[in-house]
Amino acid sequence: MHCGLAGILMAGICLGATSTSAQLQLGTPSQPASALTDHLTDPGYDASIQPLLEADRRFAAETKAGGGLAFMSWFADDAVTLSNGKPAVQGKQAIARGSDWDAKDYQLLWSPEGARIGPSHDSGVTWGSYEGHARDHQGNAVVTSGRYITVWKKDTAGKWKVVLDASNQAPPESNACCSIH
Repeated sequence: MHCGLAGILMAGICLGATSTSAQLQLGTPSQPASALTDHLTDPGYDASIQPLLEADRRFAAETKAGGGLAFMSWFADDAVTLSNGKPAVQGKQAIARGSDWDAKDYQLLWSPEGARIGPSHDSGVTWGSYEGHARDHQGNAVVTSGRYITVWKKDTAGKWKVVLDASNQAPPESNACCSIH
């Protein structure tokens, strides 16, 4: 049977599509199939961001478990924090003074939604959404939420450290101005 160039190209396209579909369906335990799909459809995806995203996830998990002490342990000595409506806090010691909360009394939760890494792979940025959970003086739940951006740099030992952490609160819900408590 004679097979022309068009037939060979069509067979290659079909085989390529079949193997891509199989790869998308399989995934691995550390990288579910849905993550593979996103990476294949995101033209800006760079696999080198994974260690940075993992660092941000560990940062969040340790902060959830250990509170303010765990939070401040991730900061570089010359780090800066910028919080909504507050002056900049400069230096790890100053950040530590404001990070004295206990995880039983306050929960700061966040999840990275994206990242970019510098060309030398020793600095980068992550961003996402956060929530703060506490109780007021009457014991009522108080939840704040917003967006964050964290700038990272590897220290001399190769460990990711936070050099700048900035956040802003989400705007109030549209009906918040008119409700009576």
